[in-house]
Amino acid sequence: MTDVKIPEQESEDIIIQTLRAASWTEFIGQDVVKKTLSISIKAAQNREESLEHLLFYGPPGLGKTTLSHIIAKEMGANIRITSGPALERSGDLAAILTNLNEGDILFIDEIHRLNKVVEETLYPAMEDFALDIVVGKGPSARTLRMDLPKFTIIGATTKAGMISGPLRDRFGVINRLSFYNTNDLSLIIKNASLKLNIKIDEDACNELARRGRGTPRIALRLLKRARDFASIHGKDTIDKDIVEKTLAVLEIDEMGLDESDKRYLRAIIEKYEGGPVGLETLAASLSEDSGTLEEVVEPYLMQLGFVKRTSRGRLVTEIGLSHLGFKKKDSSKQEKLL
Repeated sequence: MTDVKIPEQESEDIIIQTLRAASWTEFIGQDVVKKTLSISIKAAQNREESLEHLLFYGPPGLGKTTLSHIIAKEMGANIRITSGPALERSGDLAAILTNLNEGDILFIDEIHRLNKVVEETLYPAMEDFALDIVVGKGPSARTLRMDLPKFTIIGATTKAGMISGPLRDRFGVINRLSFYNTNDLSLIIKNASLKLNIKIDEDACNELARRGRGTPRIALRLLKRARDFASIHGKDTIDKDIVEKTLAVLEIDEMGLDESDKRYLRAIIEKYEGGPVGLETLAASLSEDSGTLEEVVEPYLMQLGFVKRTSRGRLVTEIGLSHLGFKKKDSSKQEKLL
């Protein structure tokens, strides 16, 4: 029997950069957002001005960073990338802002996690393109204002509600990114397969898209795993059989739910009689971070209608119960179907 060599796994970051759309034509889906951005970009170019500050919000993996790179390319501008947690002090932000050139773009991921002091330093920078610097201490302290070049801040967040009103009001364009439909995900997978130099048939493509949770990042991750599975089995084409075997190994069911989703649902059903149960209580019972549950696990389950958020906590719906093979008793307790 011939030994089959498993291909070396590329860095996730390198792969994502390779598969990332580089232009509007390559970027599939989010049509309303693209139309709004195209108008803003053309208007700014006609006026020969920098673009208004932009805010993108929505679940992770929908293309906020990719859109920012495309915008920078369309504007012919350089893009600097940082994140809210990385800007610990106002001096960190000042160092970045003073090194920007006219028209540059500063992308701040997880902008809802900005330190309050850093956020207040950002206000005059966004509004007046100026930086207020405090010189000295005590009674002799004074404030100096440093002018900054015209630049654009693009903020990205999964929690728009956690952004303070004053910061939100300083963004000229606010766009919500939604989950993708199966047709759009299928196109994204086809384009990615060409970049990965692997053939994929129509049925396999549709099956990956159907189980991609409406998220390009997840769909592309599944495509890469299917490519690895095809490679070690000596196949140059990903077919539906390869996809089904890959997803079986990854324990991803026909609705795209993985083991963490099922653990979440079962915990509510079996430990808390289907809910309602508070997020912190649920997170403690699962030994998971509450932020991970709220930002990563819950959005897709809510999109499917498997879970509801109520004033009293999380509640598994009849559809969610049925998917896992449970039914609701008159006594509100759950019973496993035989």
